[in-house]
Amino acid sequence: MKAIVTVMLKNGVLDPQGEAVKSALGGLGFSGVNSVRQGKLIELDLAEGTDPAQIDEMCNRLLVNAVIESYQLDIA
Repeated sequence: MKAIVTVMLKNGVLDPQGEAVKSALGGLGFSGVNSVRQGKLIELDLAEGTDPAQIDEMCNRLLVNAVIESYQLDIA
C-alpha cells in the first residue's frame, strides 16, 4: 500500500524558493511564468490495511507544519 502526501505552503505564505525558481526561469528566457509555488512530495510504503486516520495523524504530527503548510493525501 502506498500513500502519497503532497505538501504545499498555504496561500498567503511567502515562498522564497518558488520566487527563486521563477526568477531563474525568466533569466533562462522562459516568459509567461506568472508565479511558482514549490512544495514536497512524500511517498510512504505502508502495510496493507493501514488505517487512513493513522496516515493523517502521521501528517499532522510530523510530515506537515500545519501552521504554514497544507497537504493532500492519495492512497493507492
